[in-house]
Amino acid sequence: MSEGLIQVEGLSKHYPPDVKAVDDISFTIQPRQIFSMLGPNGAGKTTTVEILEGLRTPTSGTATIFGVDVTKDYSTLRDRVGILPQSFEPFDNLKPTEAVQYWAGLYDIKMTKSQANFLLERVDLTERKSVLSRNLSGGEKRKLGIALSLINEPELLFLDEPTTGLDPKARRDLWRLIEEIRKKGTTVFLTTHYLEEAEKLADDVAIMHKGKIVARGSPHDLIARYGKMTVIVLSGAGSEALREIRRRGIEATEENGDVLVPVKDPTEMRAIFQKISGIELQAKDIYTRRQTLEDVFLNLVGAKMDEGDLKP
Repeated sequence: MSEGLIQVEGLSKHYPPDVKAVDDISFTIQPRQIFSMLGPNGAGKTTTVEILEGLRTPTSGTATIFGVDVTKDYSTLRDRVGILPQSFEPFDNLKPTEAVQYWAGLYDIKMTKSQANFLLERVDLTERKSVLSRNLSGGEKRKLGIALSLINEPELLFLDEPTTGLDPKARRDLWRLIEEIRKKGTTVFLTTHYLEEAEKLADDVAIMHKGKIVARGSPHDLIARYGKMTVIVLSGAGSEALREIRRRGIEATEENGDVLVPVKDPTEMRAIFQKISGIELQAKDIYTRRQTLEDVFLNLVGAKMDEGDLKP
């Protein structure tokens, strides 16, 4: 494997008296990838990202970007890195075109109005370029934030929860934009609490729990390794059906009134269905589904991840 764009070795961040926010983690991110870091509240992902962004100093270990130690010479990286923080709010009293030009000035980049509008076109904000930023929708504000993070044409882009709070359409619009950014050669470091988002976008995923990376790989590899691949769902069958199924020696769990029967070996599917068919069930529906990255996350971490996990 070639040398990584981001190289992390033995990275730790401890807080007194004995909190190990990040506990001896190592990973490499290759160029032109979308890398996603997942984890529940307190897992250590926010601290890890803030170290890579030059905002925190690690207790031990090393982190390099483009071969530069982020704790010693981060200033040399600023022109090559773009950042969209989770809590970003655009300039309310500026129009998007004005905001882009102003932000460019902070990088000592002289950007004409036409150049600013071209960048807004890239993120599909052309029709809203003359509206005050405070009047943009949530999705439009995130698009403007991405536009600002692209002003310096970064080789590496950090996106921290870019679709938080957006409706499904706005979220998918941003997915397409992120994929386009990667296609143009930018490496993307994505943190998200939407497991579907990571499964859709990421080439490489790291799952953190209690300061450590507990699983790493492509979404497909993680599902193959840690998922049960196929699940028979008995919709609305309830706890009584669960007890009957278990009495017949079939592994099963209950979730929100549905009985879930994992099928580890596809050749066992017919035999399991035959055993279930002999039980009088009150199920609303019976179907099979392939396990997802969210199922893997549940199997490894033992908890769901929701918007409550966004707090640092």
